[in-house]
Amino acid sequence: MKTPYYSYKIGTLAKGCRLCVKGSKLVMFITGLCPRCCYFCPISDKKYKKDVVYADEWPTKNINEIIKEAKSIDAEGAGFTGGDPLCKLTRTINYIKNLKKEFGKKFHIHLYTSLNLVTERNMQQLYEAGLDEIRIHLDIDNPELRPKIALVLSYGWDVGVEIPVIPKKEKQLKNIILFINSVNHNSQNKIKFLNLNELEVADNKVNQLTKLGYKTKNNLSYAIKGSEELAFRLLKFIEKNKIKLNVHYCTATLKDKVQLANRIKRRAKNVKKPYDLVTDEGLLFRGAIYSTKNLVKIKNSIIKNYKIKDDLLEIDKKRSRILIEPEFLYKNKEKLKKQNLKLALVEEYPTWDCLNITTEFL
Repeated sequence: MKTPYYSYKIGTLAKGCRLCVKGSKLVMFITGLCPRCCYFCPISDKKYKKDVVYADEWPTKNINEIIKEAKSIDAEGAGFTGGDPLCKLTRTINYIKNLKKEFGKKFHIHLYTSLNLVTERNMQQLYEAGLDEIRIHLDIDNPELRPKIALVLSYGWDVGVEIPVIPKKEKQLKNIILFINSVNHNSQNKIKFLNLNELEVADNKVNQLTKLGYKTKNNLSYAIKGSEELAFRLLKFIEKNKIKLNVHYCTATLKDKVQLANRIKRRAKNVKKPYDLVTDEGLLFRGAIYSTKNLVKIKNSIIKNYKIKDDLLEIDKKRSRILIEPEFLYKNKEKLKKQNLKLALVEEYPTWDCLNITTEFL
């Protein structure tokens, strides 16, 4: 069945996914450290094998800043990812407990990990901390660790398997599906869902997909050619074999056009300033005055000479500029330019890093 999110499913989506498509999940990148070195790893070079923490796009280890970011998107939960969050278990548990304490038990937290670091003690600690859902990245080529799934199934959380759809690995992926089916037949607790992710190439040093002969769908996409076709065959394989399992094929389009877009819109609504306009895409449209001179003096001069309200302009120290109401800037551009000020209308993401999308100099 096709979903409204550019994806396909059998059965129902996991709760973590249902919140994700709403844009209401804080993306909690716990660490870039990981016991595995997957040739398809999508993590950027600034994160890969580095012990860094990001709350959405915000690099921070400060729990108060993490809570602030969660509030800025009206988060209903968080997805803990990496790297492998189990590499920094104490940190992971601390963040789970603090987020639950701040937002309550209904704040839904799911976590991605492999079986490499799964132990009875680790699972017990995560469960006691309040983790709601755990997603296991099974090693596609090596089944050696798969019996450890029994440890994961020993607790009262929701358990799922999440794997990339690699075109040259159809046999191995079908074996994983059969493994899940076998576990669910022979265990009292069930693996409740399987997420199939469309494979994407990444702009990093570790991703070896292009070197291995994989190609993208087209020049405008990062999605790997053949991944979607294989995903459809796997869905048919599950239906044909009457395997009772909730399955979600998550496309690259879903991640960009739904998950990220909705999270951006939620954040824009909460972080926009009185001088900002919000576009239909959730971008902040704002005026900007750039100068190497004293920005405080320039701001005070504008307030005095143009009788503009103080909340309609603000100094952005990080980028050495004054942010200001776009309409005011456009109407008064000729007078302001005579003061040797550099003026622009900009569109930016409402994220911590204010990623610039367009700049129109006046």
